[in-house]
Amino acid sequence: MQEERCAHLWEMADVTYGFIIMQKCSHCRKISNYFTEELKPPMEKYREKEHFWNYMDSTQSIRFNLRCSRCNTVVNFEELLGLMMCTGCDEKCDVNIQMKELAKERTWIYVAFGYLPVEEKKQLTKEKIAILEEYFNQRRKSSKSKIKIVTHELVRDPTNCYGEVIMDSDMLALTTDK
Repeated sequence: MQEERCAHLWEMADVTYGFIIMQKCSHCRKISNYFTEELKPPMEKYREKEHFWNYMDSTQSIRFNLRCSRCNTVVNFEELLGLMMCTGCDEKCDVNIQMKELAKERTWIYVAFGYLPVEEKKQLTKEKIAILEEYFNQRRKSSKSKIKIVTHELVRDPTNCYGEVIMDSDMLALTTDK
């Protein structure tokens, strides 16, 4: 006997407000980031092993998990620092190129922004990105528009990217199109 698969209806859960902190090592030039819930983001320099971290930038963000309202399955998005909208700041960036191509089909791109450096940190899987897309598209009328989620690994130069991080949960919590 085969178990029935739930047609998940996702909702945001465990919403956390905070800041994404970008930093650069003055020794090796490596870029790193992290999420903090502190009300005033830390901007001081500090040393960690061989790294001398210098504050570069911060932006407000929200983190969340998704929970199915039908079966209570929870998908943890611990690798996600926030979602970003592309502003088209770099003509050679893969996100910008995809955004222009998909605009003809009324498909909008959000960037799932994760931890840096990419090669050292756990990144979102294709399965989790698909669940994020499902969440954003589940209540949309497909004839109007669609959302595509891409990984931040497609951003050509994160240090010069002017993408806008979505910091308002109301913008992410979906309502039915009328």
